[in-house]
Amino acid sequence: MHTPDSLFYSAEHLWTKATADGLWEAGITDYAQDLLGDIVFVQAPAVGSKLTAHEACGLVESVKTGSDLHALLDGTVTEINQDLINSPELINDKPYQAWIFKYQLAEGQDTSKLMNAAAYQALIASL
Repeated sequence: MHTPDSLFYSAEHLWTKATADGLWEAGITDYAQDLLGDIVFVQAPAVGSKLTAHEACGLVESVKTGSDLHALLDGTVTEINQDLINSPELINDKPYQAWIFKYQLAEGQDTSKLMNAAAYQALIASL
């Protein structure tokens, strides 16, 4: 499975990365989309909603099952990817380009609680 070194990962199989405008993008990993199969629906968190790390904030459904999205870090949702809401199968095609939502980190939050690519690869190898 492809696991870009430039991203941070959670045990709940989400990725995140900083953007040029100081916000962060979040989406599901290649491993997660592979497990889910053909994705048919995405429920992103609402713009303005508060994120609490490790708590459910949205939903991804496939032809097989549904899976909660869990916030990677505390923050506030600033944007959802409307293209993805309209065409959720884009996650299956390019999971690391198909961000689901953008968020502003809450003060004091950092990525030290998240995994780098090597740690995430070790996690999925152990499953």
